[in-house]
Order: sequence, then C-alpha cells, then structure tokens
Amino acid sequence: MILVLGGTSDSLEICDLINEHEDLPYTLSVTTSYGEELAKKHTKNVVLGKMSKVDMMKFMNQNKINKIIDATHPYAIEVSKNAIDCAKDLNIDYIRYERKSLIEDISYENKYIVGSIEEGCKIAREKGNNIFIGTGSKNLSQIIDYIPDRNLIVRVLPTTEVIASCENLGLNADNIIAMKGPFSKSINEAFYKHYNVDMVITKESGSAGGFLEKITACEKLNIPVVIVKREKLDYPQIINEIKQIEKILSL
Repeated sequence: MILVLGGTSDSLEICDLINEHEDLPYTLSVTTSYGEELAKKHTKNVVLGKMSKVDMMKFMNQNKINKIIDATHPYAIEVSKNAIDCAKDLNIDYIRYERKSLIEDISYENKYIVGSIEEGCKIAREKGNNIFIGTGSKNLSQIIDYIPDRNLIVRVLPTTEVIASCENLGLNADNIIAMKGPFSKSINEAFYKHYNVDMVITKESGSAGGFLEKITACEKLNIPVVIVKREKLDYPQIINEIKQIEKILSL
C-alpha cells in the first residue's frame, strides 16, 4: 500500500497517474475538509486529518504502507520530517515530490529574499503601508503580530473555516480577498491597484501556485516584494517532475 501525502494540486495529479494502474493500492492523506472535497474527485481512498508522527506510524502499520510519496506543500515541513522519520523507522521507501524552485528565474531587482516570516515582516513593515499578504492563511496570526500597525490585505481560500479564522484575527471585509487561485499576472495587477498595494509578501511556491505571476505583477507596477524561502530538508529522495513517478514506482 502506497501512502500519498497530499495538500497540493500535484498530489492529485499523482493520484491520477496511480489510478491508471489498478494493481497499485494507495491512500491519499489530506488535512482539511476542502482538501478532502477536491481529493474525492480523483480518488475514493482519502483519509482526512492531521497526523502526528505517532499517528502516522500507527496508520502505516495498520495499513501495511510500504512506500510514501510526499507531495505536501513546500512549507509543510513538520509533516515531511515526520514522514521521513517514519520511513526510516519502518525501513520503507520515501519519495519527495516538490515543485522546482523558481527564485533563480526571477530577474526583478526590487525583491527581498528572506529565510523566515519574521524577517520578511520586519522588512515589509519598514517599507510598506498597504501590504498584500500572498502566503495563504496558515501564518496570518504570526504576520499580524509582527505587523500590527499597517493595513494588511490577505488573499485566502473562500471557505467558511478560513474566513472565520481571518475574522477572529481582527480582519474584516476590507482586508480579506477570498478567492481560489492560482491567479494570472493581470488579475494580480488588478488586486494590487485596487488596494493601493505598496508591498507584497509571498512564499516561494512553484509554478502551479502562481508564484511567478505574483512577482511579474509586482515588477510591472514597481512594487517591492518579500519572498520567504523554503526551508531545506535533507530528503532521502526527491523528484521535481510528476512523470518521474512512473519510473520510481516501476509502473
């Protein structure tokens, strides 16, 4: 049994690939109800819920997992660390699928590449007043703590749970853009203009997440952008192309 750790559109593509081979049983793990809703359009084998290392180990033993494909979001570091540890303890294969980093492809000079949310917020607070948060909802409480005295415009998924969490943090309709991406360069430009954005904070996601479109929109409008780099892990095995899955799984 293969365990696919989801949370990205790439994990759904991986499921589609495995579905072509009926003799390969697998389960897709997701952490949100929205993720489960999307996943069920691709597979019936979905397990919902956040798993600690103990939970993950228990699940793997009970379901006789013999291979892990980790296609979680590049910033879901703890999940990946737990999966690597479990794979070592159980002596099973661990494969990391991760979107290729695009930072080296960015020629825009008005950018600040940082290693943490805290560092990025410090720069944004010094240089911006209407700050666009393109990092999703996960780090919002941290960002609000670091930038309490600036106008924040956050773009998040349009789910009841996420919007409620934004409101609980003190954000209101003037601060929240609830839409599902990815977004084109022109849509990003429209957002930036409408909200008079003078600083953008984003994460180093891949092409599937609309990362470059955020940056090129900033470049077009000459808006400075803070890019929070991914934390680097020592993955036992990593691939950047979904088509490599077939070779690795010996399909």
